[in-house]
Amino acid sequence: MKAMVLAAGVGSRLDPLTNQLPKPLVPVANRPVMEHILNLLQKHGFNSIISNLHYLPDKIKEYFGDGANFGTSIEYYFEEALSGDAGGVRACREFLQGDTFIVVMGDLLTDANLTNILQEHKEKKALATIAIKQVEDVSQFGVVLTDKNGFITGFQEKPKPNEALSNYASTGIYILEPEIFDYIPKQGDYFFGRQLFPSLLSLGKKVLASEITGYWSDVGTISQYKLSNFDVLAGHMIVKARGQSTKWGYLGDNAKVSDKAIINGKLMIGINSQIADNVKITGNVIIGDNCLVGENTELVNTIIWDNSKIGKNVSLIDCVVGANCTVESDTRYQAVAAVSWPPPVCSSSANT
Repeated sequence: MKAMVLAAGVGSRLDPLTNQLPKPLVPVANRPVMEHILNLLQKHGFNSIISNLHYLPDKIKEYFGDGANFGTSIEYYFEEALSGDAGGVRACREFLQGDTFIVVMGDLLTDANLTNILQEHKEKKALATIAIKQVEDVSQFGVVLTDKNGFITGFQEKPKPNEALSNYASTGIYILEPEIFDYIPKQGDYFFGRQLFPSLLSLGKKVLASEITGYWSDVGTISQYKLSNFDVLAGHMIVKARGQSTKWGYLGDNAKVSDKAIINGKLMIGINSQIADNVKITGNVIIGDNCLVGENTELVNTIIWDNSKIGKNVSLIDCVVGANCTVESDTRYQAVAAVSWPPPVCSSSANT
């Protein structure tokens, strides 16, 4: 079956981490978030995939290639100018038309049962199905209202908590019939949540909601990005992790952790990375490939991307360190994010 992964966005809410890296390649548990999406699609029989690209497209194509290494076939469509999420799907009509297909946002981390969603979609003969999930903070999402049979009756866009009529949010996973293209204008910017789905309701079309009972998160903000990574370490979301399992997490091939390191929490360390003597790990820490953490350094709830070097006597608390960064010895950072280049540029002045 066919699928589309929306991968054209700039990822401005993850700035500065996305200054040099497109959002679909942002690592979750040391693998690009889009790789987790492809693994999920492949598991549920969606093996023919197209992805729209816009921001730093060559990096995505270089990593995923034709999809053979991920058990799928991937084609790409470059959008010179963004046209909205539904507009991006419209641009890939020739590839998608002909049968039921799925659309997935490229910044999601989920173990949603796509097979069940597809089955419910077909059983209830919907034109479109939106996967939904109960959320605590409705003000961050588009909220979905349904009838007793699960069909959508209305939407609220990021309502205040005291005004919300539902706590079910759209997850950015859609099952669509090829007839959907008849309802998307042939030109201009067009969006699923703001335009297409409300328009279908006004025309009396059957738009279904299908609840995800498993894990779902997006990595659209730095705080949510960190939480998604830490959820993997906590076992709330199972992914294909690199390396062997240990009592404290995962150890990548040829990685070395000093016997004098103190680990009070969960640690994932990538291939060829090293942790020196008297390093203290607290909370949840993920370290990418080819990294070096110097002596007497403290890491608390921190993520370090590939090829970065952390000096001696460093303190990193609630940080994300981008790829290819160098954090100088005898420095302290708290609640900052560093971009890939030039290293390190921080999104906050909280370093001392």
